[in-house]
Amino acid sequence: MKDEHPTLTPELLLTAYGTGIFPMAERRGDPEIFWVDPRMRGVMPLDGFHISRSLARRIRRERYRVTTDRAFAAVVEGCADREETWINDTIFGLYDALHSSGHAHSLEVWSAEGDLVGGVYGVCLGAAFFGESMFSRATDASKIALAYMVDRLRIGGFRLFDTQFLTPHLASLGGAEISRRAYRVALADALRHTADFDAQGWSPSGQEVVQRSTQTS
Repeated sequence: MKDEHPTLTPELLLTAYGTGIFPMAERRGDPEIFWVDPRMRGVMPLDGFHISRSLARRIRRERYRVTTDRAFAAVVEGCADREETWINDTIFGLYDALHSSGHAHSLEVWSAEGDLVGGVYGVCLGAAFFGESMFSRATDASKIALAYMVDRLRIGGFRLFDTQFLTPHLASLGGAEISRRAYRVALADALRHTADFDAQGWSPSGQEVVQRSTQTS
């Protein structure tokens, strides 16, 4: 359904997330927005993230630097920098506003040379994290970003990591699909709790991320 309300606000966007829907555009140059409510919803179980042996080795080597909320706009731009994207200027502005208010966050992966090579961003509401998009400019950069994001959400007390859709990439990492009904139940539970994306002291080594994932998966 196309959005007929040009004054879509960050507050309205948060309300939409709380009811289980999210916005998209047909393409970057299309100013119109429509709401999406998938029949099957993609989720990433916080106790079921799968780290392959090759990914575990790459994470342990730590030939990168991981940060959070250091380059939110650059992460969103990286996610939109592809032939087909649902992130138009309106959506970009809304998420930037949510980031300014503390409701949207990014996790960045930097190369040893200081280049932004991967990242993921999303929206927090209660104990739910709505993962919006991710990108990669180096081998396994988006997988590394997701591994660290899952660790951060788990440490912060989150109960739901919504990925919206399930792609083969996410499925290989432990992602799953649940029905709309099951998703609404999980969302309602997550919204009854609080979580902290900025959990104090979270600065794990690659070894710690791999170890915690192995213990919980």
